[in-house]
This record gives sequence, C-alpha cells and structure tokens, in this order.
Amino acid sequence: MTAEKPYLVQPAPGVFAYIQPDGGWCLNNAGFVTGGGRSLLVDTAATERRALALRDAITSTGSPLPRTVVNTHHHGDHTYGNAVFTPEALVLGHDRCRSEQLDAGRQLELIWPDTDFGTLPVTAPDLTYSERATVHVGDTEVEVIHPGVAHTVGDSVVWLPGQRTVFTGDLVFAEGTPFLAMGSLAGSLRALELLRALDAETVVPGHGPLTDPSAYDATERYLRYVDQLAREGRERGDTPLETARRADLGEFAGWRESERLVANLHRAYAELAGGALGEPLDIMVVLRDMTVMNGGVPIACHA
Repeated sequence: MTAEKPYLVQPAPGVFAYIQPDGGWCLNNAGFVTGGGRSLLVDTAATERRALALRDAITSTGSPLPRTVVNTHHHGDHTYGNAVFTPEALVLGHDRCRSEQLDAGRQLELIWPDTDFGTLPVTAPDLTYSERATVHVGDTEVEVIHPGVAHTVGDSVVWLPGQRTVFTGDLVFAEGTPFLAMGSLAGSLRALELLRALDAETVVPGHGPLTDPSAYDATERYLRYVDQLAREGRERGDTPLETARRADLGEFAGWRESERLVANLHRAYAELAGGALGEPLDIMVVLRDMTVMNGGVPIACHA
C-alpha cells in the first residue's frame, strides 16, 4: 500500500508542520518557521527524494530556504536530508546528536539495504549546544532545549513560546509506539514533564498527525506499562522477548509498530539492572527480536 502524500499544516502565523503519513518507520515529520526574510527548518527526511520534496514544500509557501536546520536527534530519517539544505544552511544540534550521527554513518542502509536513500553525504550539525540554545527568526523566538537522555542521548525539543507550538522530535509518536532502544525509559518520562511545563497548545510529534498535549498522557501510560511489564518479566526470569510475546497490549494494540515493545523492554531491563541511561544495547539482538514480534518478517522502511 502506497503511503499518502506529505502535507503542510500551519498551526500559527509563520509556522508550518510538514507531516508524512502514516508516520511509520522512516516517515518522520519536519517543520519550518519563517519571518523577517529568513527560515529555520526542524529536521529533514530519510531519503534524498523526500528531502527534495520538503524543500519544494517550503518554497511553495513563498518562504525562503532555511538558513538554519535544527536536528531533533541523530536518526537518519530526521537527518539524512541535511545535505539538501547545506552549505547554505547551518545545521544545529545537541553535542551528542553530532557525535552519534557521525558514529552511525549510513546505518539505515545497513538495516534497509533495498531502500533508495539517494546519494547524500552524512551531514552532521556544524553548531552544537549542551543544554539550551536560542535562535531568532525575524520576530520569532525559537528555543532549542535538551531534555536529557530520552529517545536518544542527544535529543532536542524545539519550542516557540510566542506561538505556543512545540516540535518534540521522537519524544512523541502520535498514534505510534515509542522507541527507546537508543535512549531511556526513565529519561523519556522526565522529558514528558519538561514538555508539560512548556504549556504548548500545538504539538508537532516526530511521527504521526499534529496533536496536542494529550499525547503526553498517552505516551506516559505506555511507558509506565512497559516499566511494569519489565518488572514482572524480570521477576519471572523471562527474557524481553518472552515478556513481549505474552503481553496484552490493550489500549496500545492499535498503535503503529507494536513490535517496538520488545526493543523497549530490552531498554527497561537494562535500566532495571542498573545500566546507565542511554547505555548502548546490542542493536542486532533488538532487531532480531523485533523481527520475531513482527511475525518473522523484517521491519520495513516506508520511505
């Protein structure tokens, strides 16, 4: 089945969310802020073709191409398209976003060798920060905030206080299953508290449709469900895969990428064992277990 075409939503003057349905693997969201003859882009796309389509969407609004690109984290679906916008644009990200992106390289091509990602070079952030950065786009203030280790070790939240709009990156998967394999369950719960404190009206998730702060509550329920499953599974002596296979997903059964449950249990088990937040997991074991959870079929990139 062919995915629907990406579309733009304008939640506030000069603010656009670029939504790529259905928000599954490799179908991330992006967005841009424009004002005073300048633009700032939040994230790019997984493939050269999709990054070029994003560039066309920006210019279709009459907005200039971005002088700044903010990466919410290092994953290739949010960063592979950076090179479409450079060197004209400066790429901004957290310190660990840069280092993790350079270390990962063309990781998505190793996972999905049959996907045409294009020929773009890996383009990591030129400018990095550790806790908070502020960019001004005309009269619009853009706050870039590190929430701590959450979805990854180098996440950024992009907050527009004047427009009450937040780009969460993959701290939120609207109508989709969170993915903690490279981050932290405990850290993700703390990040939700930071998001709540911003008091946004509009939430642009990393994947899925535009939403509102109610998405935080749904995400928290899921994370606490994973934590409880992990505690019970470890007490029984079950592996993460055994725990996942016996789980009743309940209200989360309809969320995209339910196979991520086993990846999230691997993370929860590691933290319950005293592992550091964001401590690397054996990603090949995680991918193998997700394949089992996916009925023996490898997970598919939809880009």
